Amino acid sequence: MNADDQAFAAAGTPPGTPAPKRNDAASPLGFKEKLGYGLGDTASHFVWDMVGFWLLFFYTDVYKIPAAAAGTIMLVARFWDMAIDPVIGIVSDRTQTRWGKFRPYILFGAVPYAVLSILTFTTPNFGETGKILYAGATYVLLMTAYAAVNLPYSSLAAVMSSDTYERAGLNTYRFICAFIGQFVVTGLALTLAKYFGGGDKAMGFQYTVIVFGILSLVFFFITFMTTKERVQPSTDLPSSLKEDLKNLVKNRPWIILACVGIISFIMFAMQNAAIAYYFKYYIGKEDSVQLFNVIGTIALIVALPLSKPLAKAFGNRNVFIASSLLSGLCFIALYLPGEKDIVSIYVLNILAKMAYAPAVPLLWTMIADSSDYSEWKTGRRATGLYFSAATFAQKAGWGIGAAIAGWILTVYQYVPNAAQTDTSIHGIKLLVSVIPGILYMSCAVFMFFYTIDAKTTDLMKTDLDARRAQAT
Repeated sequence: MNADDQAFAAAGTPPGTPAPKRNDAASPLGFKEKLGYGLGDTASHFVWDMVGFWLLFFYTDVYKIPAAAAGTIMLVARFWDMAIDPVIGIVSDRTQTRWGKFRPYILFGAVPYAVLSILTFTTPNFGETGKILYAGATYVLLMTAYAAVNLPYSSLAAVMSSDTYERAGLNTYRFICAFIGQFVVTGLALTLAKYFGGGDKAMGFQYTVIVFGILSLVFFFITFMTTKERVQPSTDLPSSLKEDLKNLVKNRPWIILACVGIISFIMFAMQNAAIAYYFKYYIGKEDSVQLFNVIGTIALIVALPLSKPLAKAFGNRNVFIASSLLSGLCFIALYLPGEKDIVSIYVLNILAKMAYAPAVPLLWTMIADSSDYSEWKTGRRATGLYFSAATFAQKAGWGIGAAIAGWILTVYQYVPNAAQTDTSIHGIKLLVSVIPGILYMSCAVFMFFYTIDAKTTDLMKTDLDARRAQAT
């Protein structure tokens, strides 16, 4: 009797019964797979950060669209993006291919994603009304392509491993790569635009995005080739969208994370959209925004590896609460320095970014945990739906934040390419400091009610792995 037979006999299983396949869903992920997965978010951030940091500025100061119209375009496009997310999540959950549920979307969605990013930063002269319509149409289509790739990409992390700490490590790689993409976009986009444009900002932006689009294609292909989907449903229940949606709205941990996502992404969108105006009109050094963004991104990258050890020591929830409180205070303090007090501005930004860095991968780790929580309670797994619903909430926050930024600029009498009044300067400062700081601190209040602690995640993993092994 071999070792497997002995084990089965001890469990009451007759000798000679074939051993089930080992479930490798909880096995440690290798460096190659983690890095390959992370490069997918580098590709995603080439568009996400071009839109988040530069699109409003591009619309108002390069394409010459009124600020209020530009803000409205961004809001409408984000609401469309929100509407399409659940559809993609539901369809991807029901996708069955030899490559898995989520990886095919990364492969086949990469080309339209790259092409539409270029068209969004193209400036045909259609007159003011035509420009607004063109900008709205291309941005809506770009957000559709982005959702079709990025949502399955985000869901992929939840099925690469069933271990919450492996997921935290995987998401750490993801966001290191993501912030490298942000580093490139925020630190080099204006320089590349000047280099390619030779004085023509419109052409410079277009050529810059062409470069980013090509790199995105390469990185998405690497992600597709190096990753593997391992986590399978623990039960084979019939597909039921009604039951999945009912379980979603009853899932308290997910609802809390959705609220946190809306609030935090309002903050991110508002601050990212306003920072170019802050340096151009308050500091008086438009090009310095790149150095500011680069240093802030480096601070994020340096602090991101703390996420997994802090989560193991204190729990995902507690780390997120501390992160939001500390970084929110630092953001609020950004209102205080004068336009010449550059050192204080940089120091506060570095402290804020380092404080919230560990929470970034933990948010996505907790979304995966909330999906496991639903499967643990109901027997149904709907990974794509849970991530689509979470990104739905976050993109709502992003769209609302970008729109609010455009509207606040209008309320505070912002005039493009002109000397700003004290009133408009005050509005710009609020957009990068007090308003986003208060919003991010409020996330801590919601997280106090998040109930999946370390003990619960360990119990869920043990139970679900046992179910999957039995099903196999």
